[in-house]
Amino acid sequence: MRIPFLSPRLPRIAVIRLHGVIGVPVRNGAAGLSDAGLAPILERAFRRGKPAAVALSINSPGGSPVQSSLIAARIRRLAERHKLPVHVFVEDVAASGGYWLACAGDEIWADESSILGSIGVISAGFGFHELIARWGIERRVHTAGRSKSTLDPFRPEKPEDVERLQGILDPIHEAFKAHVRARRGAKLAADTDLFTGEFWPGRRAIELGLADAIGHLEPVMRERYGDKVKFLTYGLRVPWFRRIGLSADALLDTGEERAAFARFGIGG
Repeated sequence: MRIPFLSPRLPRIAVIRLHGVIGVPVRNGAAGLSDAGLAPILERAFRRGKPAAVALSINSPGGSPVQSSLIAARIRRLAERHKLPVHVFVEDVAASGGYWLACAGDEIWADESSILGSIGVISAGFGFHELIARWGIERRVHTAGRSKSTLDPFRPEKPEDVERLQGILDPIHEAFKAHVRARRGAKLAADTDLFTGEFWPGRRAIELGLADAIGHLEPVMRERYGDKVKFLTYGLRVPWFRRIGLSADALLDTGEERAAFARFGIGG
């Protein structure tokens, strides 16, 4: 006969799914990963049921560097407050901001075919000035402040605008590199420049110190915490009408997300 209050308590692992593009949700609760959206989920996962550890399941091609930093910092604060180890498991990709999140863990596991890295910052756009000139269209812009129309896609690119933009990208890149170095430390390969924006498959990422081992969440956690471990899963909830595509916004979001993953050769 089982006596509940005398029975040994099974270890619990809080599993947090960080899947998708990182950024502020802007359309009808779109499921972008943001600090504001994840805050209550992370708080609950670290606290509820007194877990033995937290496992992050990451599948993200990146996105906003600010949101990446905020989310990673929140994870570290909660880990230190609750004195819990954080294990990271990369699925298809943890690149750019996705790798920023991965570095919030104490250990990083990946699949042989996972993609990790892309430690860089990007700003991209288009130039349409020749197209509108060909059609006889005149661009009229009036500003108060000479830099208000920086990088206008309908005007020729100015060297001073590019220099100003680079002055923004470089400090963000430095913050990203500092975060990776602080979290991965001496594990990082000293003979390879890991901060060019390049990305690598799982096994090579391990050789470079960007990850620790090949492994999948459930078997690794059972090996660490016992076969009878209980998994409690947390993640963003997507409204039912978005899940089945009954929304123009949902189609736009899906297209944008697929494009982000496609940068790393992943997507359908």
